[in-house]
Amino acid sequence: MLTKRRGITMNPQGGSYLNQTAILSPLGAVRLVQLALGCAVISLVAHTAGYSAPYGMFCMVVWSTCFALSAAIFILDVTWLHSCLPVSWDNLTVTLAASATLLYFMASILYPVYFVSSECPYNDCEVRNFRIAVTALSWAAFVAYGAEVFLSRAKPGQAAAYMATPSGLLKVVQVFLGCAIFATRSEFSLHAATIYCAVVFAACLAATSLLVALNVCGRAAPLRPPSDRSVMLYAFAAVLLYLSAAVVWPIFCFDRKYGTPIRPQGCPRGKCAWDSQLVVTVLCFVNLALYIADLCYSQRIRLVTQRPRV
Repeated sequence: MLTKRRGITMNPQGGSYLNQTAILSPLGAVRLVQLALGCAVISLVAHTAGYSAPYGMFCMVVWSTCFALSAAIFILDVTWLHSCLPVSWDNLTVTLAASATLLYFMASILYPVYFVSSECPYNDCEVRNFRIAVTALSWAAFVAYGAEVFLSRAKPGQAAAYMATPSGLLKVVQVFLGCAIFATRSEFSLHAATIYCAVVFAACLAATSLLVALNVCGRAAPLRPPSDRSVMLYAFAAVLLYLSAAVVWPIFCFDRKYGTPIRPQGCPRGKCAWDSQLVVTVLCFVNLALYIADLCYSQRIRLVTQRPRV
C-alpha cells in the first residue's frame, strides 16, 4: 500500500535506503576500523613522520590507495549502490581485502626498515616517535584487513564467491608475488635461460590475473574446480613451469660459471643486482609452493565431489 505525505511517495513495506548490515555487522565494524586506522596513518605521515625516496613513496601510495578503496567500498555497501555496478560484489570485496592485506604487510615492513632508527636525529625524537606510531598503526590496519578476509572466507556447507575460497585467495597471493618478482628490477636478460624464466613469470602472472579479473567482473561462470577442468589444467601447467624456473634461475644466477654464488663485497644496499636475484629466487620458490597448494586443493575438492553416494 502506497501512502503520500507532503508530496513524497512512501512504501511502508519497502526496504531501507541504507544498508544497516554494512554498519552494524562484524564486517562493517572491521571496515570502519580500517578507515580509522588508514586515516590516522596518512595523517601522521603527512604531519610529521614524513616519507621520501621510492620506498617511502610506495608506502604512502599503498596507504592512500587502500584508504580510498575502503572508503568507496563502505559507501557503496551502505547506500546499496554496488548493485548498480557490473561486477561480482562479493568477489570484488574479498579480492581487494586480500590485496590490501598483502600491501599493508609489505608497507609495514618497508617503512620501519628505511625510516625508523634507534637513535634520534639531531637529538629530536619527535619524528622518530611519529614514525614508530605510523608503523604500529600500519600493522593494526594489516590485522584489520586480514580480519575482513577471515570473515569473508568461504565456510563449509555455505555458498560463497570463488575468490573467497582457498583457491581464489591463493590466486590473489600468486598475482601479488608475481608482481613483486618484476618489481625487484632484476636483470632478466643476462642469459637465454633467465629470459625463459622471465617469460614463465610473466605468462603465469598474466593468466592468473585474467582468472581473477573474470571472477571480479562477473564475466565468467563460478570457476569451481569440480566443474572447471581448464582451471585445474592451468594450475598443473603453472606448477610445471614454475618448477622449471625454480631450477633454472638459481643455476644461471649463482653458479660460478654464470654468476656469483656469494654476495660481492661493497655491493650497495638497495642497488645490488645479487640481492635482487636472491629475492627473485625466494619469491619463485614461494609462488611454486602456492601453485602446488592450489593444485592440491582443487584436486582434493574434485575427488570429494565426485565420490559416489552410498
